[in-house]
Amino acid sequence: MTEIKKLEQTFRWFGPNDEVTLADIRQTGATGVVTALHHIPCGHVWSIEEVAKRKDEIENAGLTWSVIESINIHESIKIGSADRDEWIEKYIQSLKHVSEMGLSIVCYNFMPVLDWTRTNLDFILPNRASALKYDAVALAAFDLFILEREGAEKDFSTERIVDAKAYFDGLSKEEKETLQNTIMAGLPGTDEVFTPEEFKRHLKKYEQVDASVLRENLAYFLRAIVPDAEKMGIKMCIHPDDPPFPILGLPRVVCNADDLEYIVSSAPSPANGITFCTGSLGANPANNLPEMLKRFGPHIHFLHLRNVTKEANGSFYEADHLNGDNDMANIMEAVIREQQSRQEQGRDDVAIPVRPDHGHKILADVNQHAYPGYSVTGRMKGLAELRGLELGLRKGLLG
Repeated sequence: MTEIKKLEQTFRWFGPNDEVTLADIRQTGATGVVTALHHIPCGHVWSIEEVAKRKDEIENAGLTWSVIESINIHESIKIGSADRDEWIEKYIQSLKHVSEMGLSIVCYNFMPVLDWTRTNLDFILPNRASALKYDAVALAAFDLFILEREGAEKDFSTERIVDAKAYFDGLSKEEKETLQNTIMAGLPGTDEVFTPEEFKRHLKKYEQVDASVLRENLAYFLRAIVPDAEKMGIKMCIHPDDPPFPILGLPRVVCNADDLEYIVSSAPSPANGITFCTGSLGANPANNLPEMLKRFGPHIHFLHLRNVTKEANGSFYEADHLNGDNDMANIMEAVIREQQSRQEQGRDDVAIPVRPDHGHKILADVNQHAYPGYSVTGRMKGLAELRGLELGLRKGLLG
């Protein structure tokens, strides 16, 4: 039997302003880079010249631009405003330009206003490593007593409100500011932080957008772009919501198997796929990740492998890649089985790109000002662990 290709090992890079350099990435053992043109405003067209410049920079470092993460989607598309078709046309134009430069995998998300959300960017673990954490009580404290969102008290139990008030009262002025800035951070790769007033203006745009409307707007977007993406050879892969439940009065629509089924069936095509993020989906206790991977395997174009430890109150923190509550061995086995199936079908996408996600800050990372969750040594450790797990399972499963 022909040997099945290994996963393509990749590393996220936030561009020239990232303290983690391309030379650093090459030393991790990764061969592919996951990046975007973060300097281009959300929704605006990526020019061929800018795409070519970034691609050349990566290739001159001896690496490959494997995945675009992300061409961000303008809020007008998410809320379904009257001008959404204009923004969709700009999105298609960006896809055309990246396709012309030989890029074919585009990860994106459909989270309203904020990207992934945490309450603590420096949660100290017993071994003194630093991790990202989502604390449900801290989030409630921010929502109720800093943001003071209208109607927020309806989203929390009486017990949670009492706990949040006690938590809030125990914070110093500086700690309250840190909590606010952590939650109000904008898109990855930028230093944008919303003020509560700015965020409330964004919330107002979503007053008539509940989960069902947001779902419909996502389907509208997919039906508009997928035919063109398929002709271009582009594989779109949506990233799950993080955390995978509503927060701050905003709906979430990419949280579980039902959501993924709705997405892939809204515009059936090889161009309409999934980024399978074990951290985002794994933070939802109802999700069975190995079973989801088996079910949606043919639609997966990109893998984010990381782990989380969940707490009883709805909080979670980033765990070591092979520890935590997600069964990474069974997840990796399901990935290898999917690769085997693809090879038997003669598909050309057997070597699925994978990246370690949200590594701990360890060792020399503490002296570097990398983007939260994206320090080099912690992620390199995660990549090495995943590489070893993949190799060991391949030997056992495929000989």
